[in-house]
Amino acid sequence: MAVVLGPNRYGKAETRVVRVTRDGDVHRIKDVNVSVALSGAMDAVHLTGDNSAVLPTDSQKNTVFAFAKEHGIAAIEDFGLLLARHFTRSQAAVAHARVEIHEYGWERITGGHSFARTGAEVRTALVHSDGEGGAESVVSGLADLVVLNSTGSEFHGFARDAYTTLEPTRDRVLATAVTARWRHRGTDADWDDSYRGAREDLLLAFAETRSLSLQQTLYQMGRRVLEAQAGLCEVRLSLPNKHHFLVDLKPFGLDNDNEVYFAADRPYGLIEGAVLADDAPPAPSAWE
Repeated sequence: MAVVLGPNRYGKAETRVVRVTRDGDVHRIKDVNVSVALSGAMDAVHLTGDNSAVLPTDSQKNTVFAFAKEHGIAAIEDFGLLLARHFTRSQAAVAHARVEIHEYGWERITGGHSFARTGAEVRTALVHSDGEGGAESVVSGLADLVVLNSTGSEFHGFARDAYTTLEPTRDRVLATAVTARWRHRGTDADWDDSYRGAREDLLLAFAETRSLSLQQTLYQMGRRVLEAQAGLCEVRLSLPNKHHFLVDLKPFGLDNDNEVYFAADRPYGLIEGAVLADDAPPAPSAWE
């Protein structure tokens, strides 16, 4: 039996950077978590311990900090592309760079330099680059966007077996914490405008869909984003069903007309799926 080295990559994960931009007395902050992974002609380090092609992960961390100073951090997609292109162009052994960035939101309290962390979702970006002249891809997205419809959701007509106890309902609470990622057709876009538009489309589709299942809602959310955002070609969604169960108040002599719920955190249903434009170009590494 022959043993061979398979696909591999290495890098520095979760470099946390807070960049303060000081415009006189008015400051702006960017709070990001950057993960870099490099791959290419790296066989020797695995097979013989030859490190000559290995750029230390500490150097990758330092690059993130230095670039935050030298270039600032505007849209995280741009910062990801800047880093990915740097690593593929500056290191002969690196054929492919993957940069993933999560951004944490802050809001101004008062004055020019006081902020509070928002309770909003985390903005995400995932960039792949094969270097100058090679393939590149950008996937933007968000995580932990918590949404709830207090009515307008049903679930009935489902398959049953010997272990089914769930009762059908024509009026339930539908809640989820949205993780959504969307693939851009190119690498030159107004990232902030695109993000705002996609986020709004997700929220409107969730709010306006009379839902017979969370799967149906998932499809309508992805469909609305693609129909409204011409620069996007694919949306992937992960929607945990944040179950809300009516509390039985009869032992206390009380009716419960869809008013009091127990919010269960686990176990939960997990609905995942992709929605694509029919002309979406292939992107074999975009999501990895």
